[in-house]
Amino acid sequence: MRNARLSILIALIVISNSGFGQDTLKNITLKEIWKEHSLTSRSVRGIKSLRNGKEYTRIKKGSIVVYDYLTGDSVTTLVRSNDLVIDSSKNPINIRTYSMNNDENMFLFPTKRESIYRHSYKANYFIWSTENSTLTPLSPNGKQQLAKFSPSGNNIAFVRENNIFIKDLVSGKEKQITTDGIKNHIINGTCDWVYEEEFGNAKAYYWSPDGSKIAYYRFDESKVKEYTLTYYGDLYPDWEKYKYPKAGEDNSIVDIYVYELATGITTRMDIGEETDQYIPRISWTNNSNVLAIQRLNRLQNHLDILLADASSGESQVMYSEDNEYYIDITDNLTFISDNKYFLLTSEVNGYNHIYLYNIDGSLKKQLTNGNWDVTSVYGFDKEHDYVYYQSAESSPLNRDIYRVNLKGKKTKISQSEGSNRASFSDNYKFFINNFSTIGNPPVYTVNLSNGEEVRVIEDNAKLREELNNYRISKPEFFTFSTPEITLPDGSEVELNAWKILPWDFDPEKKYPVLLTIYGGPGSQTVRNTWGGINYLWYEMLAENGIMIVSVDNRGTGARGEVFKKMTYKELGKYETLDYIETAKYLGSLPYVNKDKIGIFGWSYGGFMASNALFQGSEYFNTAIAVAPVTSWRYYDNIYTERFMRKPQDNPDGYDNNSPINHVEKLRGNFLLVHGGADDNVHPQNTMDLFSALVKANKQFDFMLYPSKNHGIYGGNTRYHLYNKMTDFLYKNLKE
Repeated sequence: MRNARLSILIALIVISNSGFGQDTLKNITLKEIWKEHSLTSRSVRGIKSLRNGKEYTRIKKGSIVVYDYLTGDSVTTLVRSNDLVIDSSKNPINIRTYSMNNDENMFLFPTKRESIYRHSYKANYFIWSTENSTLTPLSPNGKQQLAKFSPSGNNIAFVRENNIFIKDLVSGKEKQITTDGIKNHIINGTCDWVYEEEFGNAKAYYWSPDGSKIAYYRFDESKVKEYTLTYYGDLYPDWEKYKYPKAGEDNSIVDIYVYELATGITTRMDIGEETDQYIPRISWTNNSNVLAIQRLNRLQNHLDILLADASSGESQVMYSEDNEYYIDITDNLTFISDNKYFLLTSEVNGYNHIYLYNIDGSLKKQLTNGNWDVTSVYGFDKEHDYVYYQSAESSPLNRDIYRVNLKGKKTKISQSEGSNRASFSDNYKFFINNFSTIGNPPVYTVNLSNGEEVRVIEDNAKLREELNNYRISKPEFFTFSTPEITLPDGSEVELNAWKILPWDFDPEKKYPVLLTIYGGPGSQTVRNTWGGINYLWYEMLAENGIMIVSVDNRGTGARGEVFKKMTYKELGKYETLDYIETAKYLGSLPYVNKDKIGIFGWSYGGFMASNALFQGSEYFNTAIAVAPVTSWRYYDNIYTERFMRKPQDNPDGYDNNSPINHVEKLRGNFLLVHGGADDNVHPQNTMDLFSALVKANKQFDFMLYPSKNHGIYGGNTRYHLYNKMTDFLYKNLKE
C-alpha cells in the first residue's frame, strides 16, 4: 500500500505539455534558481545511526534529537542548543556536523571552520559531555583537524600544523606524538593535496579497534614542486603556495607508521623499497595488531594488499591484482569472520563485482556476476552474512539496491525503478533510501532491510507543487549509434542520451540545441535521477526555445570495463568523436537547426567542449568551457597518469587532443571561463589556451572570477556566471 502511494505521488510529478491552465504557467528565472534558491529540492542530511540500530540522530533547530527509525517519533534530545554557548555573546554553536564516542555520551563539534582544500579544513573543536553537561575546548593551542574519539572514548586524536596529537580526556593532558611536521615539507596524519583530491580522503590516521595504537601516514613532499595562487581584494594581493605534483613530476614519499600509546614506541611498517608508488588506503583488520596496507604502483595497474604486524612492522602480501589499464581504488575492503575472509570489489572479469577471498588471498567465491557493474558497497551485516550493495544491473541509467549472502544468492530490495541510494543503520535492520527519477525531485523513505517501506521522511511535495506552476518539459531518454561509434573489436555500440524539448515544441519548426556534457572516465550525466539545480537551468533554456541534450560518450561508467577504459592513453580522442557524431545525428533530425548546435561543459566537460568546438566546428557553432583542462600536462599526476601514463612515455596522447593544439580550427562562438584561485584545474590551463587563441588571431569571449576556486561560487558569483552563460547562449543559438 505504501509503495502504491509512492507510485501515485511520482506519477503526479511531471506536467504534460497539453494540460489544464497552461495560460497561467510561468517561466523559470535565474533569480529563482541562483539568488532565491526557491526551486531547490530538500534533502535529508545529518542523520547518524545510533549503535542500537533502532534509532538515529538528526540536527533540528540547533539541537541533536534522537528519532525512532520505525515510527519517526522523537525519543529524546541528546544535546540542546542552549547548552552550547562558548562566548560572552551567548550565541550557541551552529552545529553543521558532529561526531560521537562509542558510548554516545560525548560529542565533538568543529567551529569557526577554515577550508584548506576540497575536503579538508581546520577548526576549533569543542567537547560536549552529556553526563557532566560540560562544554570544553579540545585544545587551546590552535585550530585542529580531523579530531576523532578513540574506540574506548578515553582519548581524542587530532592533527595540528602537520603533526598528530592525543588529548587524554581523563587527565586533560595533550601529548604530541609527531614532531617533524612542517608546511609544504612534512605531513603527519593528514594528506597532501593530490592524495586528498584523487584518493578522496583527507584523514590519514586510524585508531586500532581496541584504541591501543594509531596507524598514520607520513608524507615527505619536499621534492614536490609548488604552485602559487593569487588572491585579490587588499592593497597587495595574497599569494598561497602549495605542493601540486603535475603529470610526470615527483610525488610525496609516503611512509606508514604505528604509534603505541602504552609504550610511546613508533614503528615503521614495511611497504617495500620502492618509493615512487602510492599507498591509497590503510585500514585495521579485526585484529589490533594487524594493519592492512594497499600499495599501488605509479602506473596504477598493479595493486598489492599487505598485512603488516603493527609491533614489528613486518609485512607480507595478502592479495595482488594486475590490470591491462588501471585499477580503481575504493573503500570496499572488508575483513570478516575474525579475519578468516575478506570482501573486495574488482573489475577482474570485465565488470565490477564483489568477491569473497580467504585470508591467504585465494578466491573462495565470486558473490555477484553478470554483464553489469556494482556501483557501491554499503557494508556487511555480520549477523546475517549479507553484503548490501548498489548496482546498475537493470540498466546503466538506473541504480538499485541489493543484498547478497556469502553463498552468492542475491535479492533486490529496492522497490522502484530509477535512482536508489541507501544509508543503513548500524545493525542493517533499516535503511534510508534516496529515490528519484529524471526530472523528479527525490523522495526519502525509511525502509526495512528487506526493502519494505516504513514511512516517508521527505517527499519534496512543496517543490513538486511549485513546479506545477512552470512550463516544465519532461526529459526523454533515447539511444543512437553510428558507424563511427565502435568498441575496440569494431562492433557498433549505442550511446545513451536524454533530451528536453522546448516546452511549446512544434515538430514542424527547427530548434537550436545545447549539448551539456562531462565525459570523464567512469562518469555519467545520463541517469534516471533528479538532475538538481542545473536541471532547472536546462528547463529554463528549453522554455526559451533551446532543445537540451546530454550524452554519455565512450569512456563513461556503468557499462563495464571495455566501454569505460577504451579512452586509456588517449583522453579526449573518442569523446570528441562521439560528440561530433552526436551533433551529426541531431542535425539529421527534422526539428533541429543543424547550424545552431552548442556544447557546454565544466572541468573535464570544459576540456571536451573546447575540443568539440575546435575539432568539430563544422557541426558546432557555439561552446562554453568553464574551468577546463586544456593540457593534461598541467593536471595532477595521480588522476592524469591513471588514464594517460606519464607524458614522457605518451607524448602524443597528451598533445594530440589538447585544445591548445587545435585553436586554428576555431570557427564558432567560444566563451572561456575560469576561477582565478582554482587549486584543482589551475588558471594556467585557461591562460595558455588564451595565449594560443590570440596567437592564432581567434576572437572569443572570456570571463575570469578573481579569488574563486574550481566551483566558482560565493557571494553573487554563481548568479553572475549563469547570467553570463545564458546571455551568451541566447545571443549565439537563438538569434
